[in-house]
Amino acid sequence: MSKLVTLYGGSGFVGRYIARRLAQQGWRIRVAVRRPNEAMHVKPYGAPGQVEPVLCNIRDDASVRAALQGADAVVNCVGTFDATGKNNFDAVQHQGAARIARIAAESGVAHMVHISAIGADLNGASLYQRSKALGEQAVLQHMPNAMILRPSVIFGNEDGFFNRFGAMAANAPVLPLVGADTLFQPVYVDDVAAAAVLGVTGQASGTFELGGPDVASFRALMQQMLAVIQRRRPIVNIPTPVAGLMAFALDMVQAATGGLVKNTMITRDQVKSLQSDNIVAPGAKTLQDLGIEPTAIAAVLPEYMWSYRPSGQYAAIKDSAKNLRA
Repeated sequence: MSKLVTLYGGSGFVGRYIARRLAQQGWRIRVAVRRPNEAMHVKPYGAPGQVEPVLCNIRDDASVRAALQGADAVVNCVGTFDATGKNNFDAVQHQGAARIARIAAESGVAHMVHISAIGADLNGASLYQRSKALGEQAVLQHMPNAMILRPSVIFGNEDGFFNRFGAMAANAPVLPLVGADTLFQPVYVDDVAAAAVLGVTGQASGTFELGGPDVASFRALMQQMLAVIQRRRPIVNIPTPVAGLMAFALDMVQAATGGLVKNTMITRDQVKSLQSDNIVAPGAKTLQDLGIEPTAIAAVLPEYMWSYRPSGQYAAIKDSAKNLRA
């Protein structure tokens, strides 16, 4: 009988790629999510019945334990950018991770993979960074042989990074950035998934920082993106003090409305995070240590960013037509 893995948050951006790879290797996959009816897109990754979404609330012991029943391995992909509400940083990235690891240990699960983030630091400037570090600490307390993956910003078809700024560039005359000189080392989502699979199958453990072959400033990444989508937009760097005031005002609007108006632009915590470079630390174990060759941004970006070009899917045809002679 094939082995079973539980993927907490497995219908999200990273989780779906992990699910697809494990399904191809014959694993049965239980995708534990808050809204199973919105996770049906994972079912076609395997044969009928091989990949199944199930209801789970990682803030509840019984719910986590039920989703983990009979599993040989577990992956925690759950994360949040919400500093407030019931599913805040501490509840999800610290307490939620701790709960999954503790119950996995109690249940005798052999292998665990935990998706964290570069910049996780108990003394970090932002709540996000500190909650990620607390989550790692809790996971290793209960599952000392777990694999911890710390990716930089992750890119790929469904990403919330290049897609977000691509849409902004397609609809606005300028591209405003907070922390334009901050360095990033974007990593391809399927490379992260390949690393996670090695942890699930017990071929690797320990902490790995995942970055691609390209290290560039936020501004340079946006310039590369603008070239791909064939748009010219001035990039405006918003100074940190100004960004802090903007974020404060937006956070206050969210608080005053009881969360009815969500701050989806920039939070005070994000401003703090953007003051630190998001790149692989010297001496850290990386994708290469796992035998995975990192994928360059240029190899993937044109495949999914074409929709933000002025001519969309017809841009290549129009470019080709320019070379025709009457």
